Amino acid sequence: MAVKISAEYINNSKVKLNHCLSGDKIITDLPVDNGGKGSTFSPTDLFASSLASCVLTIMSKVADRNGINFEGAKMEMEKVMADNPRRVDKLLGIINLPDGLNETDKKRLVGCIKACPVHKSLHPDIEVVFKIA
Repeated sequence: MAVKISAEYINNSKVKLNHCLSGDKIITDLPVDNGGKGSTFSPTDLFASSLASCVLTIMSKVADRNGINFEGAKMEMEKVMADNPRRVDKLLGIINLPDGLNETDKKRLVGCIKACPVHKSLHPDIEVVFKIA
């Protein structure tokens, strides 16, 4: 299934993204370390965010299918940039799973990390590390 996203330059390094199917909008800005104000997500912030969102979404789908309580699951994602060339160099994710999971359910959910389509789409030069807290 194809989904269209339109992008429009607004001003001051800001771009408005429109999810054409739902009409939802996101504004991006350049990060401070690249001349922007850092007033909202940068394009590479969205890149890192998409991995976090995808992993938690896949985990929630598996949890629902297996009757696993997934309420309160969280993730922090840290994006590390390289300078030359400027690109995402490393993504560090810390996943907090709900309390009370047995080892089988925990293993099942952790297995979702590499099943995520965003993870599968990342360039092999990007170091990706996940820790379960």
